[in-house]
Amino acid sequence: QVQLVESGGGLVQPGGSLRLSCAASRNIFTMNAMGWYRQAPGKQRELVATVTNRGVLNYADSVKGRFAISRDIAKNTVYLQMNSLKPEDTAVYYCRADVIRATYWGQGTQVTVSS
Repeated sequence: QVQLVESGGGLVQPGGSLRLSCAASRNIFTMNAMGWYRQAPGKQRELVATVTNRGVLNYADSVKGRFAISRDIAKNTVYLQMNSLKPEDTAVYYCRADVIRATYWGQGTQVTVSS
């Protein structure tokens, strides 16, 4: 069992920045992969960024060059640095952990980009 707790969401103006954090209840190096997904109202949940246990990164085309995923293994925490935010980035952002035969989700954190 893995518990994931997200934090760092909020209201930001277009062009601004936010950093999301996802704290895991156990060593994240034991996860096959961790990542961030988002779901906007009326839309399906979509991949934003992932990092494998070997450090391979993957990003959605819509966030490449603006968002960066990173991890602090000592703190069992994964981060999502979001820069140059746009109104279309508004969504609930979820942290996800993939282990052998299971997937775990956090409760989500709201990000709203609006002037």
